[in-house]
Amino acid sequence: MATKEAQARWRNKHALVKKQLNVMAKRLIHEDLEDMAKQFDLKGKAEAVTFATFITKAMSQQADYNPEAKRIMDLLETAYKRDRDIYQP
Repeated sequence: MATKEAQARWRNKHALVKKQLNVMAKRLIHEDLEDMAKQFDLKGKAEAVTFATFITKAMSQQADYNPEAKRIMDLLETAYKRDRDIYQP
């Protein structure tokens, strides 16, 4: 865990453009984020979270115009909601 001084420096440096997000997640999610970072040549778990958000938003936008993208999004939403206890901290 970062020291209080390091966290303060980060907050001061990024105060206008970034907001720190600290969340608890199961080990499975941390492992998935590490795998995603390796698979897509990302800079670690934090960038993997950003990438996952980017992908979700892009798929959601595509679903407005592409029936196959909508079908996939609906399937993923249903599967997540069915199994969400696996992913919750």
